Amino acid sequence: MAQAKTLTQAELDQVLRYVSTRKLPERNRAIFLTSFWSGLRVGEIAALKMGDVVNEDGTIKAEIRLSAEQTKGGQPRTVFLPTKLRIELANYFKTRYTFYPQLPFFYTHRKGGFTANGLCVWFFTMYRGAGISGASSHSGRRNFITTLANKGISVRVLASLAGHKSIAVTQKYIDTNDDMKRNAIELI
Repeated sequence: MAQAKTLTQAELDQVLRYVSTRKLPERNRAIFLTSFWSGLRVGEIAALKMGDVVNEDGTIKAEIRLSAEQTKGGQPRTVFLPTKLRIELANYFKTRYTFYPQLPFFYTHRKGGFTANGLCVWFFTMYRGAGISGASSHSGRRNFITTLANKGISVRVLASLAGHKSIAVTQKYIDTNDDMKRNAIELI
């Protein structure tokens, strides 16, 4: 099976423009940017509860502590949220009418939580609607890792951020293209 496509900034902007025209635009944008800016797996995004993301005073947490049940590897981990993602999540949270820590953070149009498979289908549908082929629910995670790698973050740190036990797995996520190679040789 082919790896998920990493998107250019223009393609991400195209997706964000498309999702803004759909029902629940703040939620749609927040889901995409959570994937791209935190590197969470689709199952981890689907498993997020309000109490994982939102403080009691209604502010967005700087760190999400995932339980073993919420992660693929069955190991708890901490996910660090950049300021720009916290702003997006706060904008989305303003559209929610209630706060109960056990409620799903992201909800479907029927107000229930997403399943991992349901969110995979949602990503596929949104990418297709935006005219992006080859992208999947894993594209944001690949973009997250690739972007940080291109900014010089070590593979060991990337593995920790991604929740990988092996840096070999993390290295498989890092995409390269001709522009990256051109920029790299200019460092000589």
